[in-house]
Amino acid sequence: MPFKIKEARKEKGFTQGELAKRANVSRATIIGLENGSITVTTTETLTKIAGALDKKVSDIFLA
Repeated sequence: MPFKIKEARKEKGFTQGELAKRANVSRATIIGLENGSITVTTTETLTKIAGALDKKVSDIFLA
């Protein structure tokens, strides 16, 4: 099951680059998590992305 990053990002009106900057992660990380090529990452990265989207980690990354 894909992560819900793209939906949450679009809801906020962010580009992939804007989200990456806000979360302090690479754009490649955002792209990989959105398209499913990255399925495992650190808790720190998940927390940063969720925080940048004003969401809980579980809302975006868990079924």
